[in-house]
Amino acid sequence: MTQTPVKLTFEDYLTYDDGTDNRYELERGELILMNPPTVRHLLIAKFIERLLDDEIIRLERPWVALREAGVQTESDSSRLPDVCVVTQQQVAELMDQSAVFRVPAQLAVEIVSPSSVERDYKKKPLEYANKGIQEYWIVDPIESKVTVFQLVNGRYQERVFTGRQRIVSHVFSELAVTVQQILSV
Repeated sequence: MTQTPVKLTFEDYLTYDDGTDNRYELERGELILMNPPTVRHLLIAKFIERLLDDEIIRLERPWVALREAGVQTESDSSRLPDVCVVTQQQVAELMDQSAVFRVPAQLAVEIVSPSSVERDYKKKPLEYANKGIQEYWIVDPIESKVTVFQLVNGRYQERVFTGRQRIVSHVFSELAVTVQQILSV
């Protein structure tokens, strides 16, 4: 007998606990199991978070870089970007609640794994653009590239960087980092 997946509301998702350490994204009411990351994936995320933290401090922006906080993208969908940048006010408002932000982040970063290629390249850009996230990075260690999507008039414009190219970010316009630096952690 086949069981029909249970559809969750966003509110149900915020308190969902299946008794495991599994992490899930919510995609149109359905739970999507996130595979445990590789060590390389974790190190890249840590490097990016530290890099953005340093830039936030240097520029004196009222922002916070967080790893694996959630971002609601639709009424019944929520993603878990590897790194996101949100305002200090957004953090203060959720301090003792589930770390799922309902308002747009300044920046979302996803690190591609073999199981996430389609979601990261096809589904998430649409969701993040519709949510109003100003910039979305796809860090792809499989293809050795970083794709930066900048929100312009409600749509993402995409630019791909490889090797020793300096990543151009509009959210962090003075950032000086290459794809090679990110991927060689």
